[in-house]
Amino acid sequence: MYIAIVPNRSSPPAILLREGYRDDGKVKNRTLANLSSLSMPQVEAIRAVLRGDALAPVEEMFEISASAHHGHIQAVRSAMGHLGFDRLIASRPSRERDLVCAMVAARIVAPHTKLATTRWWQTSTLADDMGVSNASEDDLYAAMDWLLERQGAIEQKLAKRHLTPGSLVLYDLTSSYFEGTTCPLARLGHNRDGKKNKLQVNYGLITDRRGCPVAVSVFAGNTADSATLSGQVKKLRQEFGVAKLVLVGDRGMISQRSIDEELSEIDGLAWITALRSERIRALVEGGGLQLGLFDERNLFELAHDDYPGERLIACRNAELKKLRAHKRESLLEATVKELDKVRAMVVRGTLRGRDKIGVRVGKVINKYKVAKHFTLAIEDDRFAFARREEQIAAEAALDGIYVIRTSLPAEQMSADDTVRSYKALSNVERAFRSLKTIDLKVRPIHHRLAERVRSHIFLCMLAYYVEWHMREAWRPLLFADEDQEAKRTRDPVAPAKRSARALEKVATRKLSDGTPAHSFRTLLEHLATIVRNTCRTPGAPASTSTFQIVTTPSPSQRRALELIDTIRL
Repeated sequence: MYIAIVPNRSSPPAILLREGYRDDGKVKNRTLANLSSLSMPQVEAIRAVLRGDALAPVEEMFEISASAHHGHIQAVRSAMGHLGFDRLIASRPSRERDLVCAMVAARIVAPHTKLATTRWWQTSTLADDMGVSNASEDDLYAAMDWLLERQGAIEQKLAKRHLTPGSLVLYDLTSSYFEGTTCPLARLGHNRDGKKNKLQVNYGLITDRRGCPVAVSVFAGNTADSATLSGQVKKLRQEFGVAKLVLVGDRGMISQRSIDEELSEIDGLAWITALRSERIRALVEGGGLQLGLFDERNLFELAHDDYPGERLIACRNAELKKLRAHKRESLLEATVKELDKVRAMVVRGTLRGRDKIGVRVGKVINKYKVAKHFTLAIEDDRFAFARREEQIAAEAALDGIYVIRTSLPAEQMSADDTVRSYKALSNVERAFRSLKTIDLKVRPIHHRLAERVRSHIFLCMLAYYVEWHMREAWRPLLFADEDQEAKRTRDPVAPAKRSARALEKVATRKLSDGTPAHSFRTLLEHLATIVRNTCRTPGAPASTSTFQIVTTPSPSQRRALELIDTIRL
């Protein structure tokens, strides 16, 4: 007996079970059954039986001796490959380079301490595929020391890739807190993590205008923002060879002192920053900034003798005005409510004495940070307060108003583009959020040696470099806005609005094809369900040869991997 497949023109072929026989010495065939309703796997099974093959259930043919998560590792390694990441770290192969690349990949997928990393990556294909299965914690620390020695060369390569003469360079500073007290960089300072009385370290990030990281510098935790600026300018010009550039920094970074003593003396360097609120108030009170001009437009340029050779661009954001007014009034109302309680205690006689009353009032005033808007009268047996309405009204008049200042001439950059360039600092803030929180978890820092801290933060920056490119490639699958061109042409002052497509993704939690929209982290977890199984014959000794089977990607997983292949330098 045998299986015959008979073509049938426009219809599916007929699948027939036939046998051969002899009739008067002639070989003939007859059909025993029509098998056209069976699936091809069933037909192939019948063929195997007819051939005399021994059949058994699949689970009896082989067993899975090990399984390792693979899909997310494949995505990260593919991105690193398209970025030439190994050559970025070092042009020649080495054990240290392999360990650094593995630590960067691990930091993106599952950020842990170095010891925990050596445990975790054995549960995925990362350790085997990147050749670090036998690496210990001490090996990783040695590789970090090696990496720090190469930081300058690596950052120069990144600058060559992403910074061109005259390009816009973003720079900002943040801090992360320590666990421990022995690191010489650990200092008390302005804590941006909201961790009071925690030692911290400061670090400044240089990016291109898109927020793609180029370099990072680490400072003691009590270093002022403006004190770090001159070193970054020197690095950009002397180490990176970018003689002409436009540096963008916030009002705390590019201070008046920095402009007067440093930036104004450097040829080829232009800058964009913003005025502090007290300087804006001085402009208004001196008549240099006429608020009536905002009645017809939300942006206009002006010049002032106090800022020679500079352009000032005044902006008013109506939505920001409403937000600040609401916040101020809420704080004032909360303060009045608490002060009323203190006054009632004084009237009842449960709180007496000028010193005691003053201490209690100070706690209330300092809690909401609006002491300047109240007048206080404190005596041994009396307490009174009043809102300073004129001062409140004067401050409210400036709500939503900010002034961008720049040394760039109008022919080099329009007023609208100057405002957009300043607002591009949000790209650096986005990088800080990714470094600190659920993605790369640079904090808390446990290292005790200053050089290890520097290496740790540089390693995290390199991980963000890879992640940044992955995020850009995955925009169609994430909740991110895909319409990046609109950001470059929209009203620079009006509140940023997401595109209709992005809002739809947020509202429905789905993409246009009905599949779930993801965050960067959940998409990695989705890819992690692609596993690599190591298989062998049941009961065979460990020395028996094995083979591997990788989970077939789903359509959404396949699309994610295909998008990674679109990454280009």
